[in-house]
Amino acid sequence: MNIDDKLLDKLEKLSSIKIKDEKREEIKQQLSEIVSFVDILNELDLSKDNAVVSITSGGTPLREDKITASYVIDDVLKNSPSREVNFFVVPKIIE
Repeated sequence: MNIDDKLLDKLEKLSSIKIKDEKREEIKQQLSEIVSFVDILNELDLSKDNAVVSITSGGTPLREDKITASYVIDDVLKNSPSREVNFFVVPKIIE
């Protein structure tokens, strides 16, 4: 695929990015290289390969969820100079 000025203008509009005139040729060259690389990947024969969804047979080996009591709020708020229920009390800054 050839990246020309028309396509670059369209990409510029879609991305809301203004490309400087002195950078246009460099950008076109870089985009052409990227597209060429993707074309090479499209030539790979993947028909015999199966997609790997999980590396373990029994699913993902995660720990079981257990509900436990947490006192994080109390630990954090005990260092506060002023608090009300489970919140920090701070001076009003918006009138």
